[in-house]
Amino acid sequence: MLHHSDDELMRLVKSKHRAALSELYDRYASLVYSFARKALGDDPAARDVVQSVFLRLWTTESQYDPARGHFSSWIVTIARNIAVDRLRQLRREAERKTTLAPERWERIPDEAAESPEARAIRGSERERIRGAYRHLSEQQIALLEHFYWRGYTLSELAALYNQPLGTVKHRLHQTLKVLRRHLAAEGEG
Repeated sequence: MLHHSDDELMRLVKSKHRAALSELYDRYASLVYSFARKALGDDPAARDVVQSVFLRLWTTESQYDPARGHFSSWIVTIARNIAVDRLRQLRREAERKTTLAPERWERIPDEAAESPEARAIRGSERERIRGAYRHLSEQQIALLEHFYWRGYTLSELAALYNQPLGTVKHRLHQTLKVLRRHLAAEGEG
């Protein structure tokens, strides 16, 4: 199955071909784990997210649309949603708030079995993100950190920042536009 595209493999997964799911797991488990480990800061929780992501691929009717972006982005979005749900659950249970840690980009673990090419690509992407991040203000970084990594809802952020919900939505939208613009510029350079 090594010659199948991600899209073809997902269609096979929807038809309950176990080998297709296994191939997707081999291709993306490391990426999902790295993302979940970074988001949750905990190895067992990250492994649970990996299991949940691939279980979701197998059991739900969600469809990957190659016209909307790369498969890796789509699967990381699924991982993000699961990780955020877990963070929200933990936050509700513990009723505590955590501090920001913008230097978390440095803590993405590199898998020992990862090829040198994959490590180089990951390092290049990390540098592109770091380069684009430099164009954000501290407030924009804090907003992204709270929303994407800490699992705050927009309503919770409005309460946290003591600002109207519309203002927080607008700030997040503007922050993402700046980040997207600079990521695109970094990719062209």
